[in-house]
Amino acid sequence: MKTILLIEDDTALRENTAELLELADYHVITAANGTLGITAAKENLPDIIVCDIMMPETDGYEVLEVVSEYPDTSHIPFIFLSAKTEHKEIRKGMNLGADDYLTKPFEEEDLISAIESRMAKATILSNIVREPIKEVDEHQIRSLHELKNFFDDTGEIVTCKKGEVIFEEGDNSNHIYLILKGIVKTHKMDENGKELITALFKPDDFLGFTSFIDNVSYQESATVIEDATLASVVKHDLKDVLVKSQKVSLELMELLTDNLSEIKSQLLQMAYSSVRKKTAQTILQFVDILNKTPEEGIRISRSDLASVAGIATESLIRTLSGFKKRGFIEIEGRNIRILDIEGLKGVE
Repeated sequence: MKTILLIEDDTALRENTAELLELADYHVITAANGTLGITAAKENLPDIIVCDIMMPETDGYEVLEVVSEYPDTSHIPFIFLSAKTEHKEIRKGMNLGADDYLTKPFEEEDLISAIESRMAKATILSNIVREPIKEVDEHQIRSLHELKNFFDDTGEIVTCKKGEVIFEEGDNSNHIYLILKGIVKTHKMDENGKELITALFKPDDFLGFTSFIDNVSYQESATVIEDATLASVVKHDLKDVLVKSQKVSLELMELLTDNLSEIKSQLLQMAYSSVRKKTAQTILQFVDILNKTPEEGIRISRSDLASVAGIATESLIRTLSGFKKRGFIEIEGRNIRILDIEGLKGVE
């Protein structure tokens, strides 16, 4: 039985999380603060550590620094658990060496999946030490998070206002982008001149992947829908980085595969769902992408909502009016505020 050290100062969350992990057949050790967590890590040498960030006295960053420096615990996978979702906070944790980052509130299956994948990765890496290590390039990028730092450190910083086009379908795909701030949509025009939004991209997402073959053009256009800052890297430079690191290439491939799965799910929704369900799911998707709480509301054009949902703007407007009458949402100009999130989730 694998052992998990859970460091969390919120008593209710700590007890509930420990219970669900025990039901998943893990042995769980808990600590109510960072100082106790460090002691528990050294004494018990758990298989993985799940740690909150914002704690009194010793926060999660300090816990990670200490266990990373201590020889007996430096190899233990470390997952941050926090309500903080800002780009710089996520990157700070990853720069310190965390393996993953989950935000509260989280789904049970997401936590279990993160734990299982990180422990599996640790097992695989521990088995790779059989071959003698050749000369190590100190500048070699060794993880997807280091790759994102590479974009930050060496890429050209591009600032775009809402409505600006980053690239158009048919342009030469010479650059890959990392979104540092803002929201970007990719979109295409069908034979009738109707716009279809193919994907939405938020901070920490890559944008612009087509192929590493020089003569392949962008297959869609990219436009800013919320003021954005991006780091741009020449495709040839990124290719050189990936050639040097098989591990980073595999992680990037896994990320892009996940993105394709999300797009497939969106297309299936557009094809088979009712207009009402498409509208409800699209509102919820924008809330998630824009990193808003339902109560904050979202400010998005009706045409963007309609094109993501794959329905006519007129149909969307009628459906929004119906949702308003049922008390699911409140409409204030271009702002949509969710009043009954469970009601929207249950729309068929």
